[in-house]
Amino acid sequence: MLSGNACAAGAAVDGAGLSMAWAIPFVGVLLSIALMPLALPKFWHHHFGKVSAFWALAILVPFAMRFGASVTSHELLHTLAFEYAPFMILLLALFTVAGGIHVKGNLHGSPALNTGILATGAGLASVMGTTGASLLLIRPLLRANDAREHKAHVVVFFIFLVANIGGALTPLGDPPLFLGFLKGVDFFWTTKAMLWPTLFAAAILLAIFYAVDSWYYRRPTEPREPDPTPDSPLRIEGGWNFALLAAILVSVLVSGLWKPGIAFDVLGQSVELQNLARDVALLAIAGISWKFTPRAVRDAHHFEWGPMLEVAKLFAAIFITIIPVIAMLRAGAQGAFAPLVAMVTDGAGNPNNAIYFWMTGVLSSFLDNAPTYLVFFNVAGGDPVALMGPLAATLTAISAGAVYMGANTYIGNAPNFMVKSIAESRGVVMPSFLGYMLWSGAILLPLFALMTFVFFSH
Repeated sequence: MLSGNACAAGAAVDGAGLSMAWAIPFVGVLLSIALMPLALPKFWHHHFGKVSAFWALAILVPFAMRFGASVTSHELLHTLAFEYAPFMILLLALFTVAGGIHVKGNLHGSPALNTGILATGAGLASVMGTTGASLLLIRPLLRANDAREHKAHVVVFFIFLVANIGGALTPLGDPPLFLGFLKGVDFFWTTKAMLWPTLFAAAILLAIFYAVDSWYYRRPTEPREPDPTPDSPLRIEGGWNFALLAAILVSVLVSGLWKPGIAFDVLGQSVELQNLARDVALLAIAGISWKFTPRAVRDAHHFEWGPMLEVAKLFAAIFITIIPVIAMLRAGAQGAFAPLVAMVTDGAGNPNNAIYFWMTGVLSSFLDNAPTYLVFFNVAGGDPVALMGPLAATLTAISAGAVYMGANTYIGNAPNFMVKSIAESRGVVMPSFLGYMLWSGAILLPLFALMTFVFFSH
């Protein structure tokens, strides 16, 4: 949690005096992430760091000219120390530990087995993160179905459930929820608030998947050829890393419950002991996993640091460029985002939770869901006490939109494109970008409309 001295970035800047032009670098970095990997894949692969640096400088230089070097350095240091660093440390720990677990062996990809794997992955996603659960289970799922002719739908539902919706129950599950935790949202508030919507969505999707997979499975062309990976008992290598996952969970949980009231002044910033202890513990856990997990296990898991490096560079730009955006959002009706504030409230100024759910969700479908969550968290006032109290339904709608609707496109959440790439490397013919959206439009949008009526229309 952030103390009063460690308030959110942007608080020292009067957002009412900023125009929409200050949001251009933030929008630019999000559009770069969304479009460049598709339109310019080779350029993006080699230069995403330079693109990130360009957008960061596009806000830092004019910011320093407008507010001075002192204010700019304060905002930058605060953002990097209190938001970016804890965020990246958690991702690093989950990525390193999950990458040390490898499932060997092969089972027969029947509808019942596939449904069980999807349900298991959805449950694990809130403990080890959507990326960790996806990395752990996508290859065993592909091996189980490699003799089947029709299997793209299995991967599509895997993205729905494991790479997105399953991560909604804890701050460990999906980056937006951990950002909420860093802003002051209690760890178990997320679990309680998101439990029934998540179970509702998961149960319906699993039932639909079982029906669809059973229909494909009964077709006369299934299977088309002998299984290239015959059935063999499952075996987990590096299983002791599950204990380290539990240690990550405990470290994050304790940092939210333990309040010693001790803080350190570091370069003019107040660093609370519980947050410092959490980050040190997470780094230690990642180091233990890296040192003691055999290299052969990580090689079998195709572990590499490239994805973490990309996330680190991209999110540095996101956290820097969002500084003036948050300041403008906090200005409310006096700021440049007044039309957005008006759109998500009724005539009496009360929040419209259905609009919050859909606006957060639609933007999370095409832009990164973590900064989108931050935007609407601040549109709703940015006060964690109020958002867990009288505005709890609003925060639930924001959280659900950010996490669930990241499944609407390949670019809505980081694991989506990763799962697609792994499947294609194993010979699965995956739907195109628009083809995937036909699946999500036919299955997810009616589900989200139903959820709006059940959970967010009151």
